[in-house]
Amino acid sequence: MTDTDVVIPRVVQVDGVPLSALVCEVPEPRAVVVALHGGSATSAYFDYPDLPRASLLRTGAALGFTVVALDRPGYGASASHADAVRAPARRVDLAYAAVAELAPPGVGVFLMAHSIGCELALRMAADHRGKALLGLEIAGTGRHHHPVAREIIDAWRADPPRPPGGLRTLLWQPDVLYPSAAVGGARMTSRSPGYEADVVAGWAATDFAALAARVRVPVRYTLGDHELVWRSGADALADIAGLFTAAPRVTVDEQADAGHNLSLGRTAMAYHLKVLSFVEECVLARERE
Repeated sequence: MTDTDVVIPRVVQVDGVPLSALVCEVPEPRAVVVALHGGSATSAYFDYPDLPRASLLRTGAALGFTVVALDRPGYGASASHADAVRAPARRVDLAYAAVAELAPPGVGVFLMAHSIGCELALRMAADHRGKALLGLEIAGTGRHHHPVAREIIDAWRADPPRPPGGLRTLLWQPDVLYPSAAVGGARMTSRSPGYEADVVAGWAATDFAALAARVRVPVRYTLGDHELVWRSGADALADIAGLFTAAPRVTVDEQADAGHNLSLGRTAMAYHLKVLSFVEECVLARERE
């Protein structure tokens, strides 16, 4: 890490909606990495207190990238505006406008997203503005649930419902893969906006494939080898990769010794370094155009 890796909270006003973020800036950045957190979390997922080695923002800055971890619409400063950001197109517009306010002009933007945050990232990349992006990383997402998750979801939906008791299993197991300070994510937990229940229930089955087919920038897709929310393994990686039919390049990776929360595990830095290496490759490819 460097002496200049200062993470600053920012709030910008976009069309009457305040949007918050954590920002780590560097002079003359190679690119701007915009990170989108998952459900029931905040931007602190990418810069968790007391875990600097797991920080995407600090690692990115040390390698010459400005990193913006955005609180997705309905989270952070915009939590009270959740009803006003229910429409997917509205959330895409707000996110792009926030990035324009927070990122230095003239620098390429790379999108990185985790879990349900991948829904917004895919919509942004599939949008007509997405062709200007350097690339896209999605992680901890998929189209088909892992059998363990399927069992827990069926228990939630049973009539009468059975006690869930399995969320910790899905998100934080095996606990040996996480620093003790991170397990449970208490210092980044947030109430999810109401619209997210609908997103969780259906977007993977109804919209994932159509959105992926419209992405025209390089894509990287990562699952932890201990992922329990989504079906994992070589076939699952290949299934998602095959959806990006218009992307000039698609790379997949199974992160060793990692569970669902890739950016908070003991291998978080290893994961972030691989993503940032991909960002650098995207920058070089853009320079050759």
